[in-house]
Amino acid sequence: MTFLYKADPVRGAVWAERFARKTPALPFRTWPDVGDPHAVRYLAAWEPPADLADRFPSLEVLFSTGAGTDQFDLSAIPATVAVVRMVEPGIIGGMVEYVTLAVLSIHRDWRTYLDQQRAGHWQPHRVYPAAARRVGVLGLGVLGRAVLASLRGLGFDCAGWSRSPQQIDGVDCHAGPEGLAHFLARTDILVCLLPLTDDTRGILCRRLFDRLPQGATVINVGRGGHLVQRDLLQALDTGQVGQAILDVCEPEPLPRGDPLWTHPRVVLTPHVASMTQPETAADAVIDNLRRHWEGLPMSGLVDRSLGY
Repeated sequence: MTFLYKADPVRGAVWAERFARKTPALPFRTWPDVGDPHAVRYLAAWEPPADLADRFPSLEVLFSTGAGTDQFDLSAIPATVAVVRMVEPGIIGGMVEYVTLAVLSIHRDWRTYLDQQRAGHWQPHRVYPAAARRVGVLGLGVLGRAVLASLRGLGFDCAGWSRSPQQIDGVDCHAGPEGLAHFLARTDILVCLLPLTDDTRGILCRRLFDRLPQGATVINVGRGGHLVQRDLLQALDTGQVGQAILDVCEPEPLPRGDPLWTHPRVVLTPHVASMTQPETAADAVIDNLRRHWEGLPMSGLVDRSLGY
């Protein structure tokens, strides 16, 4: 029985040390040192090998080294293999920091003051309380709930939307297609934290932007595939969307010459909103392995019928 790690080797060295200390009876190998492929029961990867089923016939669990699994071709993974996304404190904390920073920068007119500074223009603007700013989060999973808890703590008027009904204290929750229109109409700052599925691909499009209050801000920290770029550019140019903060694009990296690079109302970051921390990521996987050995549900287990 072997655990195989196939991702960044520098982080892999941290995983190896963690596994050696906490699960010494479980052999740990780092790609491409596979050893006996028939002994590989567990694989952690961002991109698993294409011939997964043939290469590792005894595989039981495929762990994603990131928060999502949309990079996996689930149809190529045997139904007998459990697929588990990464749920660990480093991802959650990083996302909370990034979204809170983004929302506060919008709320306190940071971009306006930066533009004024460059122009040598001293002009204060009215400061509104956080309660006067309506923030809406698309996606009420672990990350969405953590972000909303942070924003609620700062006093923002918070709402959330998800595929199925949810209840969160202090958050105006909406669900399904019938709840989306009302959710969008009351949202000044929209945060996308949805998983990328066939149903959510292209959800940030003209139809959605038109349902937001004029001048609303869009923050995409989900996946680049959620956004229809030409629709965003059009909405920015008409003023329907006031500004956008994008941490993800499709493709990545964004090609040279792409209009998003230089658009005056777009802030781009290179997919850095949250990153797995190797120590806590390894600990989270070890905890899930123990749950698997004890016959308990694993945290982050993917429901293939939903795609997340």
